[in-house]
Amino acid sequence: MSIIKFILDLGAVVMLPIIIFILAVILGEKPGKAFRAGVTIGIGFIGINLVIGLLVNNLGPAAKAMVENMGIKLNVIDVGWPAAAAIAFASQVGAFVIPIGLAVNILMLAFGLTKTVNVDLWNFWHFAFTGALVAAATKSLTLGMVAAAINAAIVLKLGDWTAPMIQEFYGIPGISLPHGFSAAYVPIAIPLNKLMDKIPGINKIEANPDEISKKFGVFGEPVIMGLILGIILGLLAKYDAKATLNLGMSMAGVMFLMPRMVKILMEGLIPVSEAAKNFMQKRFAGKEFYIGLDSAVSIGHPAAIATALILVPITILLAVIIPGNRVLPFGDLATIPFMVAMVAPICKGNVFRSVIIGAIVIAVGLLIATNVSPLHTQAAIDASFQFPEGASMISSICDGANPLTWILLQIMKIFG
Repeated sequence: MSIIKFILDLGAVVMLPIIIFILAVILGEKPGKAFRAGVTIGIGFIGINLVIGLLVNNLGPAAKAMVENMGIKLNVIDVGWPAAAAIAFASQVGAFVIPIGLAVNILMLAFGLTKTVNVDLWNFWHFAFTGALVAAATKSLTLGMVAAAINAAIVLKLGDWTAPMIQEFYGIPGISLPHGFSAAYVPIAIPLNKLMDKIPGINKIEANPDEISKKFGVFGEPVIMGLILGIILGLLAKYDAKATLNLGMSMAGVMFLMPRMVKILMEGLIPVSEAAKNFMQKRFAGKEFYIGLDSAVSIGHPAAIATALILVPITILLAVIIPGNRVLPFGDLATIPFMVAMVAPICKGNVFRSVIIGAIVIAVGLLIATNVSPLHTQAAIDASFQFPEGASMISSICDGANPLTWILLQIMKIFG
């Protein structure tokens, strides 16, 4: 318990370079080069986290203002992913989730069932969250741990499945994204995208950043798109001119800075990726494996961030009009980029298609979050979570609205 808490308290920017250094040395990289690669990757994540902070700290208050302006009265509060992660790690399943996740990964690698070495230990909270809900529903810690293990295995397979597409679209070689939230939408996005291929008219709409830039010139460039979308969100939030322009510039900054932070990360990843390739060619007849990372490395792509910014007001509108929804979107509105991070590559950067798919999964997700809110609330009580003032029922978009978590919960209830 104390060792796990120590690892989690160090955080990704400290532990990830250590893990990458050890992995690179095992793969045959020279210690000096491995050390530099680990430190560079850590710096890349510091930069990415700074830009994500810029996004969240500016988008969150704007989203809150939009909710307040619309006068929405719903009785289940979206407490956001930090609260959900805290609840997950504070649960009984959370105490065991890192050993469970590592054991699943090692066994699957040993039996050739995955190519992903998942070094993203902090996002094991997604697996712990699933386990915590199952444990709360079935009153069985064992079933909760089994659910967490199954979730980890499925996400590794989803990471493998999408790795070639992710690497090509985002231009980051040798990685996969075994992210419990982002990957959950892949099995939904693929058939929906194929369906749109068959719908006359819709199948002709091209709205990827390159096409938008060609049609609209400077106004279609990613930075200017971020500026315009930020200003629109400021107007919807009923900000004054100063705050609106500041939000616009902040979103333009996200569009400009995030790809550069990812380049720093790539600088560190490339030698590790090359070492992995050489290691596999020598010992396993050219088989490959991927380094599993947080989907944070992908959310700054113009297609992903543009989709997410458009979906913020759509999410608020859906919360109002969907019959049966009781969740008030709030804490996780700024995490929508993570929801669409693996949808954008499936749609080949087509923002129009990504928005359509995003709206569908959010609509369904709000109903899922409503459905699991009693268990979410119970898991929070069990973990001694401090509820927001005035809140008696809580949920979240990440991971309370996660379809994979919900399906596993329904299956495990049968055995409870």
